[in-house]
Amino acid sequence: MKKALLFVSLFTVGSTFAQDCSKLFISEYVEGRSNNKAIEIYNPTNAAINLSEYVIARYSNGSNAAEVQDAVQLSGTVGAHDVFVAVLDKRDPLGTGQEAPIWDSLQVRADGFFSPVYNTSNAFYWNGNDAIVLFKGTLTGSATTQLSAITPALIPIDIFGKIGENPGPDTGWSTTAPYNTGAGVIVTVDHSLIRKSTVLKGVTNVAITEFNALAEYDSIPSNTILLDVNGDTIKSNAGNPIEFGNWMSLGTHACNCNPLSVNKIPEMSQFSVFPNPSVDGTFNVVSSTGIEKIVVVNSLGQTVKTVKANANNAIINIGDAPGVYIIKVETGNGIVTKRVIVK
Repeated sequence: MKKALLFVSLFTVGSTFAQDCSKLFISEYVEGRSNNKAIEIYNPTNAAINLSEYVIARYSNGSNAAEVQDAVQLSGTVGAHDVFVAVLDKRDPLGTGQEAPIWDSLQVRADGFFSPVYNTSNAFYWNGNDAIVLFKGTLTGSATTQLSAITPALIPIDIFGKIGENPGPDTGWSTTAPYNTGAGVIVTVDHSLIRKSTVLKGVTNVAITEFNALAEYDSIPSNTILLDVNGDTIKSNAGNPIEFGNWMSLGTHACNCNPLSVNKIPEMSQFSVFPNPSVDGTFNVVSSTGIEKIVVVNSLGQTVKTVKANANNAIINIGDAPGVYIIKVETGNGIVTKRVIVK
């Protein structure tokens, strides 16, 4: 009981520090197949921040408490309005099982590698049903020291998931309330989640009633079938579809804390795409300046659909594969873009 009270007190104090665009927060979460795990941290301020003053901790399988061995002290620097990609340190090409290497496409996007040995730090070994916390502070004590007992106290900067809740041993949080029963689409397992550009600060309230991931994140399945420019499946020499990890968006983050990073749409009232999100991948594109061509790009940067039009509105069907897409519209006044979501 004493530990629980310390824990609640810690997060109550921490919540008073969360101000818009003034603290680091998680901008992307990657829970990929095997050991492909990553967290992207965004700096919304105008100055570089030393990450050696920050900690990532994992609250495993619905636990209300975490120990030093469940956390890792970060290192490196994240520039102003920039991101730092932290990745599980599994790089042995001969590794198998729990030591299986991360994919090359994720490795090249890393700014730092962490938690190479599970028994020393298991912070980066999440599997979709673990809460992850970004703290400010320094780890002290032994491996079994409770994080809530560290002095001076670790200050929570951002929380992913709901501490103390396990949505299931073989599943994660989903799209249907109360989000912990497996109903709907599971979005924290084998998915990447990108923080919406409208989010300006982290979550520090441990007493949330439920964790609705899509309230602040856009969901992208982390393993995707590779398509060519015509939208056809690319296959291996054996005739099997080629799968790629969908973490190609790691390394940049569009946030309203930095207006220059957000795609600005000229004459917003003259260009719209609806509904957004879509459940079947069908969108209505409207532009009073006239539409000449619509190009749809997936999160891997590949063109999946092209439609020519000579009208002020056009219907385009992307397909019902869940994910985030960019719709580029060529009009008489140039090219405008909009991000859309298929649930």
